[in-house]
Amino acid sequence: MSTGRLRSTERRNGRRQRREIEYENRHEDEDEAMTLEDDDKPKDVVGLKGDRRSIALLMFLYVLQGIPLGVAASVPFLLQTRKISYKDQAMFSFVHWPFSLKLFWAPIVDSVYVSWFGRRKSWLVPTQYLIGLFMLLLSTSIDNMMGEGESGGEKSVSVFTLTAVFFLLNFLAATQDIAVDGWALTMLSKRNVGWVSTCNTVGQTAGYFMGNVVFLALESAEFCNKYLRAEPQSTGVVTLSSFLYFWGIIFFVSTTLVMILKTELSPAPQHEDNRGIISAYRQLWKIVRLPSILSLIVILLTIKIGFAASDAVTGLKLIEEGVPKEHLAMMAVPLVPIDIVLAIVITKYMPSQRPLDLLLKGMPFRLLLGLGFALLVWWAPSAKAADGSYPLYFYAIMLFSSALHQVAVYCMYVPIMAFFAKVSDPVIGGTYMTLLNTVSNLGGNWPSTVALWLVDGLTWKGCRTADGACSSTDDCSRPETACTILDGYYIESVACFVIGVLWLKLRGRQLRELQDLPPERWTSR
Repeated sequence: MSTGRLRSTERRNGRRQRREIEYENRHEDEDEAMTLEDDDKPKDVVGLKGDRRSIALLMFLYVLQGIPLGVAASVPFLLQTRKISYKDQAMFSFVHWPFSLKLFWAPIVDSVYVSWFGRRKSWLVPTQYLIGLFMLLLSTSIDNMMGEGESGGEKSVSVFTLTAVFFLLNFLAATQDIAVDGWALTMLSKRNVGWVSTCNTVGQTAGYFMGNVVFLALESAEFCNKYLRAEPQSTGVVTLSSFLYFWGIIFFVSTTLVMILKTELSPAPQHEDNRGIISAYRQLWKIVRLPSILSLIVILLTIKIGFAASDAVTGLKLIEEGVPKEHLAMMAVPLVPIDIVLAIVITKYMPSQRPLDLLLKGMPFRLLLGLGFALLVWWAPSAKAADGSYPLYFYAIMLFSSALHQVAVYCMYVPIMAFFAKVSDPVIGGTYMTLLNTVSNLGGNWPSTVALWLVDGLTWKGCRTADGACSSTDDCSRPETACTILDGYYIESVACFVIGVLWLKLRGRQLRELQDLPPERWTSR
């Protein structure tokens, strides 16, 4: 139901597998020496000693990375309360695309740097300063962009400007992600490499949680008046401008401390990747030209079409029906431990040689849940109380539906990540995994953008007659008499379900055949 949360999960888990492959390839020949070295050390030395500060730094850098992602994911909820069109929501959805396109400039970040300053710090420090500067500047004008304090706010919201600014902010966050991921490969010792994925998972989740769930709760006057204040007020504890200003200062201060206090160690010459920019792009082109990769790219770009309506539109429709945005955001809290358990259980019991069999079994279940979410939205007005609130059982059903949805999501996502790791050429594992994850993320972004764009166009509008009926024949001269005969969201939900079923029929067999290909069909050498 939350597209931003799905994107965050996919990015996080995709990077974790990519880093593990890169680290194994880069330090493979150090294993024996490290083992002998550890055997000679006292037991209290073999552990986190020497890496504790680096682990803390990585954790903090990933927290910072999650903040702009969470804020960007919260803006559609704020915009929806201002009654903007779904075409405007579609335009704003482009802010999530930089993480799906970063493959195009990642080789530049890896190849161009100032040696004396540090390979990763050369990009991390200026990028984080720019993120802080963007947040500080944005805090001075975000209220005007959002139409705050003006009548007819839905007309004064500067959606194009908001999209451009947050696109640049996420572009910087994606660049920071490349630098942090690269630094993580050399910051920790071999024995503690497993902490990299832990830092990423915990850090980015915490940052995203603060930028999305915590912000939406503290920004809500209703939530603050109910739980945090003795006397009601018309605004929340924080505003979007004050939140951006606070984190802009944090970015400036923390980046300065990292620049001064943290020294980046240069990797040994035999472990340093000295490929130039041209060589990196040539390697990518060789991978893309493989027939098996071309077939997989087509599958990755189309497999999520069937989920576009439920993933991109459902949450906004629930807000439109009066579900408080902060309540919708808080649904993510109990789902976090569910996600962790799901990832462990599915990984343990998934068939390692044929992981995509589980994906094909989970896909029909997820398609059916898309129709279930449409029924939930349709039922929402009937469940609403006279005072506009929703009963506890409505939220319980929402939570149960979301939990089932996460089961279906992980039954598809974990197998596809396992398949990526299985087919990636170990010699260029990092590049290979980055390519596949980029295409996979893009395959989720473009259907969501299209789904949002089409909602208004597919909606059947009418005019309310004197007897209260909604008719498509009467001419609505007054906007207040306009009504909706059939919401485009329901048309999209059915269409996505049909497309998903047809995709299973047409592409399911090809997906099974791809996982049976021999390893040499996936190598570019």
